[in-house]
Amino acid sequence: MNATSNHEVNMLSARNQFSGTVKSVKLGNVMAEVVVEVGDLEIVSAITRGSAESLGLKSGDAVTAIIKSTEVIIDK
Repeated sequence: MNATSNHEVNMLSARNQFSGTVKSVKLGNVMAEVVVEVGDLEIVSAITRGSAESLGLKSGDAVTAIIKSTEVIIDK
């Protein structure tokens, strides 16, 4: 699924791009936990604190969650 956003996205090999809104950012000493709301879903990302600070991430920001994974596990 490739969701569009209001800003230009660089060409990436990752096809799973979801527009959403930052719900929360929890800064740790080295890492940051970023929760992004995409519709009714929440995507949780662990990124470096430096990256979170460089992006200036804060609650309410419009962002694109880009998921690049070699595996997706599905349960039924």
